[in-house]
Amino acid sequence: MPDNHSSEDHSVNDSDSQHLTRRSIRSFVIRNGRTTPAQTDALERLMPEYGIDFTPTTIDLASHFGRQAPTCLEIGFGNGDVLINMARMQPETNVLGAEVHNAGVGHALLAIEEHQLSNARIIQHDAMEVLDTMLGEECLDKVMLLFPDPWHKKRHHKRRIVQPEFLNSVARVLRKDGILHCATDWAEYGEWMIEHIEADKRFSNTAGAGQSSERPEWRPVTRFEKRGHRLGHSVVDLIYKKV
Repeated sequence: MPDNHSSEDHSVNDSDSQHLTRRSIRSFVIRNGRTTPAQTDALERLMPEYGIDFTPTTIDLASHFGRQAPTCLEIGFGNGDVLINMARMQPETNVLGAEVHNAGVGHALLAIEEHQLSNARIIQHDAMEVLDTMLGEECLDKVMLLFPDPWHKKRHHKRRIVQPEFLNSVARVLRKDGILHCATDWAEYGEWMIEHIEADKRFSNTAGAGQSSERPEWRPVTRFEKRGHRLGHSVVDLIYKKV
């Protein structure tokens, strides 16, 4: 679950490993979290309106949003701060979020209701499977991967989401000139992202090879990003265009 693993110790125990499915690369880390009564209510009451059920077949995004519009997917949106802010600032864009954890989904649903965001939808499922099965070719204009788990221990690098398999999935669903936007506060993972993405000739760094971009105005500073700043970590935004 990107946007809530930043800068923490993410050692994996045997019980985590036993829950892994067919892939070792996932868009989230298994954790126990408390869900408030309001979030639980939102899951029951608002998912039928703003949620899209996971399905192993391709969906028609326009029918779920009720319109044809540029569409962005945020992978592992955490509490939904970025997703909500983007939907509010860019009403002309369809904003889709994939997240597995109840508390984050409930939190985002409450914000969608509060701001009456007709351009936001949520899929409560592993984003890697959403990318592989639910989304058709060249159906997205942007994919956001913000503050994914850094898996900072070398023996766990194979679990990082930014791998050739992930890039294949993103390249398939992005339209030509579509954007892949990554961010991290873990310097070594930023270098990893640059190395792996720039080795894939389907993506071009909009800031120039090996360079980071300024944080876009629509991307708020999340609480995990603030924590990274307090710990002295530098945050990098990496914005790539599909060529």
